[in-house]
Amino acid sequence: MSKRIAFPFPGLFRGMWLTLKTMVKRAPVTMYPDVKEIPVPRARGVISLDVDNCTVCMLCARECPDWCIYIEGHKEEQPASKPGGKPRARATLDRFDIDYSLCMYCGICVEVCPFDALYWSPEYEYSEDNVSNLLHNKEKLTEWLATVPEAPGLEPS
Repeated sequence: MSKRIAFPFPGLFRGMWLTLKTMVKRAPVTMYPDVKEIPVPRARGVISLDVDNCTVCMLCARECPDWCIYIEGHKEEQPASKPGGKPRARATLDRFDIDYSLCMYCGICVEVCPFDALYWSPEYEYSEDNVSNLLHNKEKLTEWLATVPEAPGLEPS
């Protein structure tokens, strides 16, 4: 009967071989400042505002757990839509600011808006040198509306 000699520490050598193979492979890393990463289509980057859809209902500001949304508005009297009709009051947006130094990007404001005035934009490069510059006004939020992707179509039933 021949005696079989066991190879000492086979797991150790397999592990060392895997380590050596991994060391010589090129790492799948994006070098951020030089190469920009392309976000997925529905990525959460920054919240953008559609001023035309906003009715100053303030649901987004009330539901925000961080209290980082500041809204001010006033009512303007609109002429009657029919002759002899009653003029109506319509809320007009004066100020809509989001303080991104406080925002935790939970998306509650986007979900709770009944008029589709808030959207997620995949824009992710909006850092500032000074923390006080992270308070973005409605003009800045409206600029990001152009980067919002189209909503996916409904599934056929």
